[in-house]
Amino acid sequence: MNKTRIRVLVGKPGLDGHDRGAKVIARALRDAGMEVIYSGLHQTPEQLVEAAIQEDVDLIGVSVLSGAHMTIFPRIKELLKEQNAEDILLMGGGTIPEEDIVTLVEAGHAEALFTPGATTTEIVSWIRDRLEASKEVSV
Repeated sequence: MNKTRIRVLVGKPGLDGHDRGAKVIARALRDAGMEVIYSGLHQTPEQLVEAAIQEDVDLIGVSVLSGAHMTIFPRIKELLKEQNAEDILLMGGGTIPEEDIVTLVEAGHAEALFTPGATTTEIVSWIRDRLEASKEVSV
């Protein structure tokens, strides 16, 4: 069976210029054997989805510290649906209140959301578990 590495796009949408956490996650995913594309700062949901499709990623990881998470995650999911790319998983992290995490995940706007204090091991494990269940990958 053909095995492929997990491909992840890590992005920072909006005007938030704090990307330290996104870079830490990108490095941890890379160190775990995943292929990581870092989109950089100030991306729009449209730019993130376009890059994800062009790069043929399995997952988009979005870091949101600006408080715009209730707009950004639904918009990315909407764009993925419009582009027939709903097979691309969406996860994220940042300063997101617990009640908003529940709302976003239960509504299907994100598969998982991690807050400060989540370990990189926890995030890597979640990605592997989720993607290995849906396709044959190597990490």
